[in-house]
Amino acid sequence: MRLIQLIAGALGFFLYGLTVALVFILIMPLALIKWVVPAWRRPCNRLLDGIASAWIEVNSWHQRWLTGTEIHVSGDVNALSRNEWYMLIANHQSWVDIMILLRLFNRRIPYVKFFFKQELLWVPFFGQAMWALDFPVMRRRSKMSRRPGEDDDLARTRRACEVYRHSPVTIINFLEGTRFTPEKHARQMRQRNGGTFQHLLKPKAGGFAFTLAAMDGQLHKLLDVTLHYPDGPPSFWDYACGRVQRVNVHWRVLPIPDTMIGDYPGDKEFRARFQQWVNQLWKEKDQQLDTMNNTPKHTGADLG
Repeated sequence: MRLIQLIAGALGFFLYGLTVALVFILIMPLALIKWVVPAWRRPCNRLLDGIASAWIEVNSWHQRWLTGTEIHVSGDVNALSRNEWYMLIANHQSWVDIMILLRLFNRRIPYVKFFFKQELLWVPFFGQAMWALDFPVMRRRSKMSRRPGEDDDLARTRRACEVYRHSPVTIINFLEGTRFTPEKHARQMRQRNGGTFQHLLKPKAGGFAFTLAAMDGQLHKLLDVTLHYPDGPPSFWDYACGRVQRVNVHWRVLPIPDTMIGDYPGDKEFRARFQQWVNQLWKEKDQQLDTMNNTPKHTGADLG
């Protein structure tokens, strides 16, 4: 059995590498075309997102074939649309999280994007692919380091997100900012203003507020996803080898209130109100994880 798992893991890694290379070859000519001919940007973006979705579909197929992992879902299962603009937030426990989210939501919602640091543009293949697929670049600078006349971060990000005004999109944000581990959780609990969550790290509201403000109300719905691994958070290698038998996923779709779009850095009252809203979302997520920990394993629909 162990030998079979190792073979499955090695084959999975080979297929990931092969598909990444093929997708890179397909997307770069389209990316160059839309850069040279701006008028063709929208049709090229539709083709690029289609290629990326097909890549996810192929990877999802070989994950189902090689790993046998079942994904059981609950919540607003039938409330999704490919014609909506979503902000997706989720708890973060493992590098496997992004694989599960892509496998589960591909072709059920608009293609997923996330903000990434400008420095990652220089990472071979990865950075160029993010640029080609119009992932928004985050170049954060303090006011002290900004040159006179230079745009602020919010203005630059709004321009980067302008393309999303014509095509539905999903922006993903892991509010904890890092993967949950018992050590990190214990360290937060020992701090003066320690964490109050049993299964989560404290959420970081600033990036969330910044994204909503940058999109200027374009993100209409909040897709709140809770990930749960009954046997504990796995490593990517465990997942590739088929050692993860089941993943539980609960999601709900909520409206994003207009009152949650504002000046987070500069408005003290808004900042307190936004943080309170995020903390309430996280309290409810903590309760959901508590319920999932105490729910029999064979419940929920399998959409994986």
